[in-house]
Amino acid sequence: MKQLAVISGKGGTGKTSLTGAFAALSPGAVFADCDVDAANLHLLICDGQDLTRSEPFVSGVKAGVDPGLCTGCGWCETACRFSAISMVEVEKPGGKPLAVVDGMSCEGCGVCFDGCPHGAVSLTDNRAGELLVTPSRFGTLVHAVLEPGEGSSGKLVTKVRTMAGTIAEENNADLIVIDGSPGIGCPVIASLSGVDAVLIVTEPTVSGRSDLKRVLELCGHFELPAHVLINKYDLSEDMAREIQNECHAQEVPVLGMLKFDPVFGSALVAGKTVIEFDDGPTAREVRRLWSALRDLL
Repeated sequence: MKQLAVISGKGGTGKTSLTGAFAALSPGAVFADCDVDAANLHLLICDGQDLTRSEPFVSGVKAGVDPGLCTGCGWCETACRFSAISMVEVEKPGGKPLAVVDGMSCEGCGVCFDGCPHGAVSLTDNRAGELLVTPSRFGTLVHAVLEPGEGSSGKLVTKVRTMAGTIAEENNADLIVIDGSPGIGCPVIASLSGVDAVLIVTEPTVSGRSDLKRVLELCGHFELPAHVLINKYDLSEDMAREIQNECHAQEVPVLGMLKFDPVFGSALVAGKTVIEFDDGPTAREVRRLWSALRDLL
């Protein structure tokens, strides 16, 4: 089983559109959308099919207060360093103030649980997201939803990849295509570990060039075979040449360059990948790029 990760130093480079095109060119593979903070590959390749599997993603704990045990002493409000607990007046005659926990602010540190003099605080597992398995037009897609404000996205990425590997083994699939998240943070590192090849999608802008350098450093640190695609190169051909020269100096292959082409937007509106939508120059260049990647794998 081979694993290809498609990543980018910044958002908006066309990474997911290209991953969807690669999916159309590799039927029977397993696909993993590891951009769990904003997963959207399913919108391009799944046609709204029903889920085949769903699992809750539990990460950390959250505090809760039992109003029957709370005396309203306010100790927890004072002790909480995240301002997650406040005292609320109960609207009834003779009502006492009760501690209320703001789940978005609670970090699950446990100080209130350990220190409450009346044992009114409990800690419960925090459901931070959901792991999803969905059939697509080309093969099984594993993706996830991370709830707003939740952390541990790297841990959720690892669960997505583990599930994708299990499904690939069950189906005797020889390829996993990973749609990684932009940047160089924890989700990206979790997306890259142990892959056989990395395709970095960049664009000829100042931020694109700067973020490409950081991603190449990350791949170099983990000794991963990195390759570069310059998308929308005709937006600044001078910058594109500078990126080419810098990649050449670092002995990083530039596998291809794509022009800015509105066909990608038209394909998205139609709910199709560029391979399904059109057989023009851009689609043919994507086919050539995929052939080169398959040879590398």
